Amino acid sequence: MILETERLVLRRFVPEDLDDLFALYRDEEIRQYFPEGVLDCDQTRAELEWFLNGHPRFPELGLWATVNKSTGEFMGRCGLLPWTIEDRQEVEVAYLLGKKFWGQGFASEAALAIVEYAFEHLDLARLICLIDPENLASVKVAQRIGMGFEQQVDGIDGDGFPTLIYSISRDHKAVIYSTLHRV
Repeated sequence: MILETERLVLRRFVPEDLDDLFALYRDEEIRQYFPEGVLDCDQTRAELEWFLNGHPRFPELGLWATVNKSTGEFMGRCGLLPWTIEDRQEVEVAYLLGKKFWGQGFASEAALAIVEYAFEHLDLARLICLIDPENLASVKVAQRIGMGFEQQVDGIDGDGFPTLIYSISRDHKAVIYSTLHRV
């Protein structure tokens, strides 16, 4: 287990998560804001392998299976992803949940716990969210966890897709803790 909240457990992936992860990744509505779109089973398996092995340079980061604490049901994947954007090392708070969990505050709950974990346990100084400009639900989650709009870029890693960057620094922890009581 990586993190635990009131309603969620974020844990390392296991090979048995493949079917649940593939159910998310093949859904066009869930994947509509991802530049690569839906993934097939082989692509999902390759990504799961990456999750299982962790990032070679940043083993403390990664995406984690997000599970309903009371039922044990797989809900999605959330975590921390390393990026290089405009020659700057960044860490993204990432969240993706199945449709049946949308609109219930689960993404905000997971993201807030991830922010707190990143600042308190990993001693990171800054975090970002990378969001498709049309993904208003993700914008709201970023705002709920205390992030502010920083800039729009024309793609990450040369993908050419417009991307909003929201950010928060460790110096603004008071915003995070006040947000905690509103989620």
